[in-house]
Amino acid sequence: MSLWLLWKPTSPKARCGAPAWLALLFAVVATPAFAHVGSKDVYQRVSAGPYELFVTIRPPTVIPGVATVDVEANGEANAISVAALPLTGEAARFAPAFAAMQRDTTDAHHFTGAAWLMSSGSWQVKLAVSGAQGEATASVPVPATPISLLPMQRGLGLLLALLAVLLAVGLGAILAAAVREARLPAAVEPSATHRHAGRIAFALGVTLAIALFVSGKLWWRASATQYAQGLYEPDRLLATLDGNTLTLRIAAARENDAVHRAMTDNDLLLDHGKPIHVYAIRMPQMDAAFHLHPTLVSGWTFREQLPAMPPGTYKLFADIVHRNGFPETPTATITIPAGLVAAPLAADDAAATPPPLAAGTLGASDKLPDGYTMRWENAAPLKANTGYLFRFTLLDPAGHPAGDMQPYLGMAGHAAFVKADGATFAHTHPDGSAAMPALMLANPGSMAMSEPPAPTVSFPYGFPAPGRYRIFVQLKHGSTVETGVFDADVR
Repeated sequence: MSLWLLWKPTSPKARCGAPAWLALLFAVVATPAFAHVGSKDVYQRVSAGPYELFVTIRPPTVIPGVATVDVEANGEANAISVAALPLTGEAARFAPAFAAMQRDTTDAHHFTGAAWLMSSGSWQVKLAVSGAQGEATASVPVPATPISLLPMQRGLGLLLALLAVLLAVGLGAILAAAVREARLPAAVEPSATHRHAGRIAFALGVTLAIALFVSGKLWWRASATQYAQGLYEPDRLLATLDGNTLTLRIAAARENDAVHRAMTDNDLLLDHGKPIHVYAIRMPQMDAAFHLHPTLVSGWTFREQLPAMPPGTYKLFADIVHRNGFPETPTATITIPAGLVAAPLAADDAAATPPPLAAGTLGASDKLPDGYTMRWENAAPLKANTGYLFRFTLLDPAGHPAGDMQPYLGMAGHAAFVKADGATFAHTHPDGSAAMPALMLANPGSMAMSEPPAPTVSFPYGFPAPGRYRIFVQLKHGSTVETGVFDADVR
């Protein structure tokens, strides 16, 4: 049976990749923010010719660094190898040598491996698959950028300090012996003058070693400061409300920010035909959610006439994809006043007003306003940092699978996974959590949708941390976009 007909978490056996050399001496200072808020790992379904793959990629938090790669493959795949290369540019034409992934001894469908990401920017992890149906390749885009500084392990620090003391004492002892005894004939005891000169040489040797250690520390600190200045910061989203007109402007986090792209006009790729996707969620109860698509009016400025929205404070999550395939989700907050004069909800926009979080956990079935029902087919106890394939079905008022399904923005559906405190947000699709324009750059010509979707749609994703999450699922039938809302408690 195909892997995609099952609900099955990816194996938790993946080992953490070895950190780069900088990982030894730094303290954590940053939270993953690119691509999705607080959710850096990539969960993606791809087809490599006849082989179906469920790929989990855990990028490193320091660059250069090692990304760990897990693949669940269908039964026809016998071997998989992996390599990483830039997504765009001249270097994208020259893949490094592929490294064989290890096949799990207890699960023949599961493979693990690793790939080096050598610089910041948009990368792709390329998979070469061989099996009974021949050989094929597929690629998964991965944003790579330094987001943290990692601490030295306490034990290692103590060991290095002890070695430094031994080196200093050893250097002093060598110099002292040379000054005190090097010129004396055999079996002649050094005089008081020679012993005094030896003690001076010992002190000079220890002082020299300390000076070398201090110089090295100052050099290392300067290097660490320079590295910290290159840590990734997401774009800033500046939101203003004039009447019912929402204006959004995207600005670089730093004036000289060149970590992942140059901020120029026409830098954005269209994502499902839109330059930006905005989820507006009323906080803290998450009892109103809107999927909006403001129009690009100039440069990095977007504008939309807002539909009827319950008053309150909303957190905005704005998905954009830069021309090099690098995705970002800058955030902002706005306050919607009471009595807002509203515009009609745009045809491609969606809205939902579920019960507040405080009312209790929403079940696995959501009765929609027009009589349709959305059902979460595989709701079950969930664990953090584990990949799942979540399945949702749209039922008509008679309880039958909806028969007039239509693509929504070019996809079978859209889903947003949002943590209750707003610290995690991921806008995903049936193929996975990678940005669709980046996926198309990595696999040209493979994303076309040629037939209406089925009423059951699945979304690969893994929750990055324990806590309570709310899931907003959008499926379309006829001309109506339905938004089902579900809650998940993650251990």
